[in-house]
Amino acid sequence: MTWLAIMFLSLIFGGTSVLAADFTGQVVSVLDGDMIEILHSHHPERIRLSGIDCPEKGQAYGHQAKQATSALVLGKVVILHTHGIDKDKRTLADVFLSDGTHLNHTLVKDGWCWWYRKYAPGNRELERLEKRAREAKKGLWVDSAHVPPWQWRKRTR
Repeated sequence: MTWLAIMFLSLIFGGTSVLAADFTGQVVSVLDGDMIEILHSHHPERIRLSGIDCPEKGQAYGHQAKQATSALVLGKVVILHTHGIDKDKRTLADVFLSDGTHLNHTLVKDGWCWWYRKYAPGNRELERLEKRAREAKKGLWVDSAHVPPWQWRKRTR
């Protein structure tokens, strides 16, 4: 991880203090499409990707979403822009690769997850990326009979 990449991301966030609130870590595990585990201060920490919701394990396209996330970040050092802790005590974050690739956005753009409107209302970039993926029938959008994960979770409880 280079100092230049951190400075670049600091500029992306309009001067917010990336160094003060955020951190870097190596991705040691991909649990599913929207949850990774990183090594932070020599301890594994679960990270929930903010603003998106990928299909669950056992759900159509769940395996493909996990594979897409793995291909992008497994074993790599990533930069996290954090947004607090969720109800399951996981760190919520936007995840960036050292080249500036925004993992959360890439997964939506490639059609492997939904914009999670409930937790990211008004996020016009995620809305735009999802709309384009749907129109292009990318990833899970190739199938017209998809079920959003929040509905699938409710049905399987």
